[in-house]
Amino acid sequence: MHRIQWFDQRIRESRYPNSQALAEHFEISRRQAQRDIEYMENTLRAPLLYVAKHRGYMYEDRAYVLPSLYMTEEEKNVLRFLANRYNQYDYDNADQVRRVAQLLDRFTGGQDMVLDSRLPSFQANPRLMETVLRLSNAIREERVAEIHCGGEHLVVWPLRLFAHYNTDYLEACCGTSGKLRTFRLNQIASVNVTERRFNPAEAERGLPDETAPAVRKPFTARLRLAEAPPGGETWNGFAARLSSDDRLIYNVDFYDTDTFLQHLTTARWEALLGPKWLRVKLRERCADVLSRIEREH
Repeated sequence: MHRIQWFDQRIRESRYPNSQALAEHFEISRRQAQRDIEYMENTLRAPLLYVAKHRGYMYEDRAYVLPSLYMTEEEKNVLRFLANRYNQYDYDNADQVRRVAQLLDRFTGGQDMVLDSRLPSFQANPRLMETVLRLSNAIREERVAEIHCGGEHLVVWPLRLFAHYNTDYLEACCGTSGKLRTFRLNQIASVNVTERRFNPAEAERGLPDETAPAVRKPFTARLRLAEAPPGGETWNGFAARLSSDDRLIYNVDFYDTDTFLQHLTTARWEALLGPKWLRVKLRERCADVLSRIEREH
């Protein structure tokens, strides 16, 4: 944004900046500078006009102003939620994914990190996000929480949030049984953080029960890719193995079906060869999108 603001100021001073001037001033590549200009035009809707006589740009509409960079508290909460999800990611390329969590934290008070990897995406489900934020506050402030989960109303001492095979969990000491329990966040209907406090050290002494998530094998999709993945070991963050003599057919492992389907709708690939149930789910998802596009308003 600093580069874009500089470019905008040069235009307003009638200096007709171009990608070469931007690259030289900020010591970046011409390619990166051109991407900045394209970002202004395509995302920020800047009315850029290239003037051949001056070999640079001007605004067709001088009334144009750059969009405000103000971020609402709701937008910050979305970033906090996604940072937490990426921070808990423990599959392929976990170290690189966690760097993205730190990058997202930058916008809510963290450190600036470099983003250099293609990443799996996570849905920011509003109810789940609210659950994560409330439980995070309860853990940080060591407060007792009341939750509705699986038809039960429970008083718990929340200890930590974690993810296992792309599913979110809460570990807490149950006030009723006095034992440590693990709850799936997507099964928690509501959370109420009380004013009562608890001692985490005492809560940790609870006895673990059998609700901890079991280790399970991944699903495997057989894909003909548009091109061989860099390094040949992962595809968009998912473990990938060459499956035949054809250099573009890979077995790709995944744990969460919804997340993988979301990747299939955005990534480049040539054919989904199996399994059949995954092809059916992808066809249903695409049909649903098409029906909404064609729906009359």
